[in-house]
Amino acid sequence: MNTPRPKVRLSRALGIPLTPKSVKYFEARPYPPGVHGRSRKNESDYKIRLREKQRLRAQYNIREAQLRNAFAKASKVEGKTGEALIVDLERRLDALVLRAGFARTIYQARQFVVHRHVLVNGRRVDRPSYRLRPGDVITIAERSHSMVPFQVAATGANTENVPAYLDVRHDALAAQLTRLPERREIPVICDEQLVVEHYSR
Repeated sequence: MNTPRPKVRLSRALGIPLTPKSVKYFEARPYPPGVHGRSRKNESDYKIRLREKQRLRAQYNIREAQLRNAFAKASKVEGKTGEALIVDLERRLDALVLRAGFARTIYQARQFVVHRHVLVNGRRVDRPSYRLRPGDVITIAERSHSMVPFQVAATGANTENVPAYLDVRHDALAAQLTRLPERREIPVICDEQLVVEHYSR
């Protein structure tokens, strides 16, 4: 019997499957890990808000400082702070590499960027936190095309639901951010208002 991986435990703790492999474990045990996982019911408002913030962090695979900085920036934008925060995070290079189907998980997307397999507008970018603007084009470096993960990506195998704000050409391993995302289009499970309340307390 395989031991559940750390990502599986995190998925169960946060109530969302974070990787394709964690889905089957999560569906079998959709409650927090630990002896009292099934029986936890009464939770404080603080704990509920904290978990929502941790959910958001986990889905973008970012550090607390990165999320706090993104929140500070979003709070200065006109309109709803929570939506501005999600839209800003969605513009991250690693997030868009994932959405385009060039990676299977956010962890793999980050690795591809750090290992310099990804170009933006023809220039190599190795910062996962790099924010794209409408019109920017993501491509996979030519020398990396022979790698198995990218050969799989070129078939479109990872792209069940490409969001409307991306124009993806799988065979060319290229994707363009055509416009800013709208919150309702972003496939992130989060009540962002609770995150705003957590940081505003």
